[in-house]
Amino acid sequence: MIPFLRNTWRALTSMRTALILLFLLALAAMPGALLPQRTLNANKVADYIAEHGWWGRLLDKLQFYNVYASVWFASIYILLMISLVGCLLPRTFEYAKALRTKPVLTPRNLARMPHHSESTVDTSPDEVIARANKALSGWRKTERIEDDGTRTISAERGYLRETGNLVFHFAMLGLIIALAIGKLFGYEGQVIIKADGSQEFCNAGVLPYDSFQPGLLVDGTGGSPFCMKVKSFDVNFLDTGQPDLYRANLEYQSEKDLTSGKWENYGLEVNSPLRTDGDRIYLLGHGYAPVFSVTYPSGEKRTMDTQWRPTNQTTLLSEGATKFDPPGITNAEERRTKQIAVTGLLAPTARLHGTLLDSSFPDLRNPMVAIDVLRGDLGIDDGRGQNIFVVDQRMIDTGRLQKVARQNLEPGGEIKLDDGTVVRFEGVKRWVYLQVSHDPAQVWVLVFAIAIILGIGASLIIKRRRLWVRAGPSADGRTVVEVGGLARTDQAGYGEEFERLSGAVTGGKN
Repeated sequence: MIPFLRNTWRALTSMRTALILLFLLALAAMPGALLPQRTLNANKVADYIAEHGWWGRLLDKLQFYNVYASVWFASIYILLMISLVGCLLPRTFEYAKALRTKPVLTPRNLARMPHHSESTVDTSPDEVIARANKALSGWRKTERIEDDGTRTISAERGYLRETGNLVFHFAMLGLIIALAIGKLFGYEGQVIIKADGSQEFCNAGVLPYDSFQPGLLVDGTGGSPFCMKVKSFDVNFLDTGQPDLYRANLEYQSEKDLTSGKWENYGLEVNSPLRTDGDRIYLLGHGYAPVFSVTYPSGEKRTMDTQWRPTNQTTLLSEGATKFDPPGITNAEERRTKQIAVTGLLAPTARLHGTLLDSSFPDLRNPMVAIDVLRGDLGIDDGRGQNIFVVDQRMIDTGRLQKVARQNLEPGGEIKLDDGTVVRFEGVKRWVYLQVSHDPAQVWVLVFAIAIILGIGASLIIKRRRLWVRAGPSADGRTVVEVGGLARTDQAGYGEEFERLSGAVTGGKN
């Protein structure tokens, strides 16, 4: 049993296994980019499963729609960490030991080295060794005297190549740990805010968010306190309908300003997030919220501006549902027969095909809505959450919610229902879609990413090489100088360096 465990450990902590696991980790991350992920868009996941039948359901069972939290991805992740630690620690100890070790003895037969030169000079061995020490400035070197009195120098250079290699692998390990810390203690939340300054968002728990993805050790109560509101939204479209500029003009309060009441201004753009108190606020998108008013027979009036979601990202044709609860009715049963929903399509720049509404441009050039007015029980009193963009289809299927009118309306247009209720299309407001991200390890991710680049750059650029010099007296009283060189890595350029060094040692004589 012990030999089996020892062999398994050696196999797991080998560099080959680490490289294989690194490749598998990259391969395992591909489904996260190619397939819809439940944490990002649960509706897309549901649509994908419905579209692909048994294959979609199989991928769901295998956790392909939640890749980064899947068992198999976490297993590769943990094995890679163990493998990296297991192979890096012994290499680090060996490298530290090698740094304290003197360069190897000068070989007896330098002529067998890949690079070799031999000369006879008039200077003494001491002068040759002095020139060699000067030429080899910056090299790790050791002088020795052989038994016959011949003096030698053993020199090495390029130890930083292995340093770069170790920095690269330790930075890779640090990057993995930093990413794991981010997943444990970070969070992301998305929120839709009206772009007219009327709505204020404060990071005070989970409830203010429209969707929230906490880290594994986050309960949503420890977020950085800040508040913000969108005063206006600037957008510019090219003639093709492609956006040229998105900018949400924010006012925000960081934690230090919450008590003073001071608001700071910031122009939030797609590639220019707002950073405050360790959080980052990103601009993800924008859309429209049609404004409807309902005037009841009693004369009471209610106005709603619920956001509708774009169904066409090019023209921003949008769909949604604006829901009204009748005022002044205390009887629950009666109230559930008079609730109203306005559903349909909003076209920023209307284009009609008969009575069918479409949009030809994403900007508000000629807004129009095509709506159905539903009356009855919206199902909002049963205690369950509802999708704000649609009505409960069960209410329609059971006849408890019925369509009472359908019409296309321009701003200022209205529909009068059979009971005297008037539904009016007042106009359109803009909303922006923001994401709040918190990652306590983001600085370390950047540091380790830079260290990876520096480490791999050093390991690729720096050349590991050795050089030996032997100087001894000849029979005629002169000095025989031998210089041998060996490149520890297959790098071009050492031949030229060797010629330069050997010429400096011999005084330019060969």
